[in-house]
Amino acid sequence: MIYITGDTHGNFRDFSERIHSKSVKRGDIVIVCGDFGFLWGDQMHNYYLQMLKFEPYTILFVDGNHENFDMLNEYPVTEWNGGKVHKIHENVYHLMRGQVFEIENKKFFTFGGAYSIDKSMRRENISWWKEELPTNEDYDTAKANLEKCGYKVDYVITHTIPQSAIHRLSKVPDPHDAELTGYFEWLYNNLEFTKWYAGHFHTNMLINDNLQILYGLIQEV
Repeated sequence: MIYITGDTHGNFRDFSERIHSKSVKRGDIVIVCGDFGFLWGDQMHNYYLQMLKFEPYTILFVDGNHENFDMLNEYPVTEWNGGKVHKIHENVYHLMRGQVFEIENKKFFTFGGAYSIDKSMRRENISWWKEELPTNEDYDTAKANLEKCGYKVDYVITHTIPQSAIHRLSKVPDPHDAELTGYFEWLYNNLEFTKWYAGHFHTNMLINDNLQILYGLIQEV
């Protein structure tokens, strides 16, 4: 069984409560839509990260904007289920940007990243990293992998959302995020998919029946 949830921000208690609410069991998969937050580098989060490796299920996550990218990029890049990942533990993997994974006979396109609107209150390479936004290489990787599958997948997993969906939240797209949310808008209209899952906005909302923003909820797919 596959479960998807929103930002966890390294909160072990909250994450555990979400898991227990669905009776997630051995062999299941839990996907976090960014701001995973357990790789932060301080003693408390290092302890929680070690605890996660004893869970009987597999934990997958795309990166959000609040991640320690220096720490994340220290982990080895390997291939898992058809796409590139950072392997954190035997049961914890970071799903890299622009990848297509085959999970339980379903195709998942993954593309993390977003802009931090609280950047001015953070310190570069301590609580904020410029790698939060994608590079040209990330977009090129996505293009190559989506072309291979004919721009047809079952699920899309991102952190932020297309520009039109941001308007549906009664928010104005941030110009610093325009390249990424604009790209997602193009994908939303040109990619064939069943359901798009995202986080970032700390709310639970279904948009147009095919885009689900998640926060505290954990949803079975």
